[in-house]
Amino acid sequence: MIDLHNHLLPGIDDGAPDLLTALKLARIAEQDGITHMVCTPHIHPGRYDNSPAIIGPTLALLQQALQDEGIQLQLASAAEVRFGVEIMAQHANGELPFLGQWQGKQVLLLEFPHSEIPFGAERLTDWLLQRDIIPMIAHPERNKGLMRQPSKLKPLLSQGCLLQITAGAVVGRFGDNARALATQLLKENRVTLLATDAHNLTHRPPVLSEGLAAAAALIGDSAAQQLVKDNPWQIAASHFA
Repeated sequence: MIDLHNHLLPGIDDGAPDLLTALKLARIAEQDGITHMVCTPHIHPGRYDNSPAIIGPTLALLQQALQDEGIQLQLASAAEVRFGVEIMAQHANGELPFLGQWQGKQVLLLEFPHSEIPFGAERLTDWLLQRDIIPMIAHPERNKGLMRQPSKLKPLLSQGCLLQITAGAVVGRFGDNARALATQLLKENRVTLLATDAHNLTHRPPVLSEGLAAAAALIGDSAAQQLVKDNPWQIAASHFA
């Protein structure tokens, strides 16, 4: 399985606080059957001021540690980028790390505020799409505004935005409302990826298998496998060439 949303890189956001924890998370992922991970630390101006200049060396540090420990997990990096006008400047400066490519266009993992989809959000997503950048909306099932009104996703889906659902949400680890919306989106064939969004060893470990099993019960084995193998590999293959 291939995980395209997680916070394993140590010490640069609210994920793994140190290298030892990152190694423990990597072992959990490997034991779960995950073979490749694109690490996606937050880029959230004023809170997590990450950039390729910070992310790259941190990835190299963790990759070397995995090699030293004999952990076979293959790592690359991108970022989970917070929605905001700062994205325009980040793009101009060449500082948007991409998940990979989908149908010949770059894919950006885009995080909205947890409480809502901002008014006029589709104007910024359209700006990205006009530049051949496809927004992959991170964990929409956990957005409180979308839980109340799932129809707010429609303009974004109509534009061509992609959706990434959290594996743990499909099994109820983020509450009944998140599980219900994840289930609805899966049944409507709106989901491109399942990912762990792993942050820590206890409440949010890098486990995809339980989400895969729950998704398979809803949409069938073949469709569920696409969300953890085929689609993520299509997007991220260039990272591992």
